[in-house]
Amino acid sequence: MTISYSKIKERQLQTIRSYYTGRDTMLYALSLGLGNDPLDVSLLPYVFEGTSRGLCTLPTQAVVLGYPGFWARDPDVGIDWLRLVHGEQRMRVHRPLPSEATVVGHNRVTHLTDKGEGKGAIMVTERRLESIDGELLATLQQVSFLRGDGGFSTVGAGQPSDPPLPALSSVPEDREPDIVDVQAIRPEAALLYRLMGDPNPLHADPVVATAAGFGRPILHGLATYGMVAAALLRHCADFDGSRLRGLDVRFAAPVFPGETLVTEIWKDESEPLEFRLRARVLERDKIVLSHGWAELV
Repeated sequence: MTISYSKIKERQLQTIRSYYTGRDTMLYALSLGLGNDPLDVSLLPYVFEGTSRGLCTLPTQAVVLGYPGFWARDPDVGIDWLRLVHGEQRMRVHRPLPSEATVVGHNRVTHLTDKGEGKGAIMVTERRLESIDGELLATLQQVSFLRGDGGFSTVGAGQPSDPPLPALSSVPEDREPDIVDVQAIRPEAALLYRLMGDPNPLHADPVVATAAGFGRPILHGLATYGMVAAALLRHCADFDGSRLRGLDVRFAAPVFPGETLVTEIWKDESEPLEFRLRARVLERDKIVLSHGWAELV
């Protein structure tokens, strides 16, 4: 069944109001592994309120706030949601997140691009995260690959197709990374991260994960995203999250809790506050996150 371009583009997604406390802020950081080393005082401001800086918020916490839920699964949408894959995540940070606040997420579909019959489609969902007073905090773009929904704009279908977002760039292939960060992923990482608002049993139940072809529960892609951001802040920003202005990545392969995440970072030779990055798991030597770009101030 062909999806309806107009029905998806014009769908009124929920405006979501999220209230989070300092406890939620600390739990988010802990779910990404901050605190694994009890002697690493550089990260204490994200997991302990008693430092001179007070409690700070990791900028990637924006991805779990104002989320409208998995609306693509609604029967009236028409998307083959079983074949939907979260392909990319892009974020621009306009102001640092408070450690405790009420924020509002305004969500809409901005792009629906046909790759052709049998090749799938690309859907971009944008979220503008604002303070309760209307101050823009972050702009998020979730790029989803609709693997079962290509061909909706072919001859005879009579539907338009949007131009895609600018493509993400790969890391430099002619030189080694400037920085390599190695982080052990705790075995219970997925169980912790699902408390951020993604209860998909794929991340908790071995039976469900095996039925989906993974063999065991996988880690959320957005958890890997947050871990890579933490690695960048650790090595390039003195762990000052307020310096992060943008982070774009492509999800290349699943990560399993208990593996070791290796983040590779290249400094941009022409733009000193821009970086290219990717991540792989050490045990399988598998690239799991690619085409990464980040900007600091």
